[in-house]
Amino acid sequence: MREPLEIHVISDSTGETAARFAEAVERQFPDEDFEIVRHPRIASVDDVQLAAARARGRRAVLMYTLVENEFRDAMRTLCRRYRLHYCDLLGHPIDAVARVSGQPATMTPAAQPVLDSSYFKRIEAIEFAVRFDDGVGAAGLKDADIVLVGVSRSSKTPLSIYLGYLGYKTANVPIVPGVEPPRELEQIDPRKIVGLTIDAESLAAIRSERARGMRGAKRRYADLAEIYEELERAEQIHRRLGCPVIEVSNLAIEETARRIIRLVEQRRLEGAGARA
Repeated sequence: MREPLEIHVISDSTGETAARFAEAVERQFPDEDFEIVRHPRIASVDDVQLAAARARGRRAVLMYTLVENEFRDAMRTLCRRYRLHYCDLLGHPIDAVARVSGQPATMTPAAQPVLDSSYFKRIEAIEFAVRFDDGVGAAGLKDADIVLVGVSRSSKTPLSIYLGYLGYKTANVPIVPGVEPPRELEQIDPRKIVGLTIDAESLAAIRSERARGMRGAKRRYADLAEIYEELERAEQIHRRLGCPVIEVSNLAIEETARRIIRLVEQRRLEGAGARA
């Protein structure tokens, strides 16, 4: 059996950017075994040499986010000398933006995020998602950019927070057995409503795990027959609202969020075109 393919993540900061990139690449090769090896806080050429030497002679790819030109040059030279495959994730984009903008980069490792209007918009959107989570404060639905509607454990809350991080004020409304959705849901702009659904067996597995810490309604919460009834009622409500529905069973949060944004923006543009 072959050794795992090593992805060496090398950075003069925490290495989170390169690590996320490495994980995205890893998902494209489901039949390959990987090991991500981190080399954070590179502070000298000696550190660069140690990282490259660690990968020498192994099934390895080096992905690095190094701001200092000296470190990038040293890494490139060593990778060529050791015949290592490498990818400069930060250097090429910095050079390209510098050429187009005509402005030099600050070349500051671990540069802090700019506290501009987009930053505060994201913070406000995240706070909005927390305030209007799980049907709380139905009066606030009118102020949302996106409203998610689905049964319990269909990823409404993590999606709301992630969409908030992307700058979209997101509220979510649960579909609960025996409880009618708030009237405000049918009074808001329907173009911002997106339904969420999930495979019944997947939902049963998720709920069974959660139900271990529950008492009273534990069996009904995770019972497959009950879940089918919940999903059927959710489908009826989605049809009544006339909203698009996304099946989240096998989707990552990022992919589901991307589809939600595309649906909402497309419907908003279509509505603007109809009014024009």
